[in-house]
Amino acid sequence: MLEKFLNIFRIPDLRKRVLFTLGILAVYRLGAWIPTPGVNWIQLQNLFNQQGGSALGLMDLFSGGTLRRMTIFALGIMPYITASIIFQLLTVVYEPLARIQKEGELGRRKITQWTRYVTVVLAALQAIGIAAILTKQGVVMNPGPGFILMTVLTLTTGSAFIMWLGEQITDRGIGNGMSLLIFAGIVAGLPRGIADLYQKVQTDAWGPMTFLVVLGLVAGMAAVVAFIVFVERSERRIPIQSARRIVGRRMMGGASSHLPLKVNSGGVMPIIFASSILSAPLLFGQVEWVQNNRLLQPIMQALTPGYPWYELLNILFIIFFAYFYVSIVMRPDDIADNFRKSGSFIPGIRPGKRTSDFINDILTRITLVGAIYLILVQMVPTFLISGIRFDKIWLIGRLFENLPNWMIHGMNVNFYFGGTSLLIVVGVAMDTVNQIESQLIMRHYDGFSPRSGRIRGRKTW
Repeated sequence: MLEKFLNIFRIPDLRKRVLFTLGILAVYRLGAWIPTPGVNWIQLQNLFNQQGGSALGLMDLFSGGTLRRMTIFALGIMPYITASIIFQLLTVVYEPLARIQKEGELGRRKITQWTRYVTVVLAALQAIGIAAILTKQGVVMNPGPGFILMTVLTLTTGSAFIMWLGEQITDRGIGNGMSLLIFAGIVAGLPRGIADLYQKVQTDAWGPMTFLVVLGLVAGMAAVVAFIVFVERSERRIPIQSARRIVGRRMMGGASSHLPLKVNSGGVMPIIFASSILSAPLLFGQVEWVQNNRLLQPIMQALTPGYPWYELLNILFIIFFAYFYVSIVMRPDDIADNFRKSGSFIPGIRPGKRTSDFINDILTRITLVGAIYLILVQMVPTFLISGIRFDKIWLIGRLFENLPNWMIHGMNVNFYFGGTSLLIVVGVAMDTVNQIESQLIMRHYDGFSPRSGRIRGRKTW
């Protein structure tokens, strides 16, 4: 394994890409410690300690802990993700934008440019909301229009710079720029989570059984990692047969292959998209006039993480975005058309519409399995942090008051040991390793996995 790892640095182009990616991630982590002017850092820490499982805690995860420290990168990549969701939805429902997307590289550049503009606008709006929240919470040294203007300028510039860093990793690094930035932020917070568990063991925070509980949590985390790896590697293989045809004096074709359909084609993107959408009402609920409104205040409270309505919407959004992402990545009509053009077919299925319907039916079933898998992983951090407040359901909440305390109030475990964090870390790590492995194999080196082998070059005489 060490020899295979050293092969990365023996290829000049791959070595430059890996070192460039590490350098960009170092810049990102450096900016994660540059504070925004005018904020009392100690009071802000106390605020996050009091609201660890709220909207602020959710946004702090995807910002890599920068929101907790209120740095220039406090918004993270959430504005860019939201803008990407908007344009991906518009390409489905708005025909002119769909035509632009089909123009190839030129159309993709246009949509990317518009996404950048919308990202800046969303970042400015979120910065205004954060400045208002900080002013209301009393953590601002000199509140007023000057602080709001400085915060908007600082956070918007930081968000645009993060967007540029992610694009640089995608273009000149090893790919998956935005995902790697989220990955770096979560991994940087793992030591804090380990220290939190160690402190609980030292103080017997959960009673005399604290040590055994921590061991159970670690074992559970390992089991979740194994489960994630198993599902991410799972795929449904559709057999494909290519038709035989005569080319000159030779009989060509007739080979058998398969079409791999991953169980979780969307990866972690449905969870990220759902969290991004649900973060909007969470920020909106922090506005003072909304909290004082008798009609909106109960609605905003019901849309707080850990409450049944929030979790229900989260589940529905995950299912929706799982199917939506697959509909963008995998197009059964295009696959069937490519089969017809290449002379391939699925045994027992007629080419054309029947092939498209057959692939669509399989995608529908396995995507549902993938969405259920994402929901199960998403529910792990909810029970570890705050539980689900079934006792707050309107009219019937009293029926759930006798449930175990850990189901309603959670176990107060650090957020970084949640299933969402592990899914992002494991998923991004697997994708990154696969990309590096493909680069190695393309250059006739052994990959990381035992089955990758070495691709033999063409014989020369």
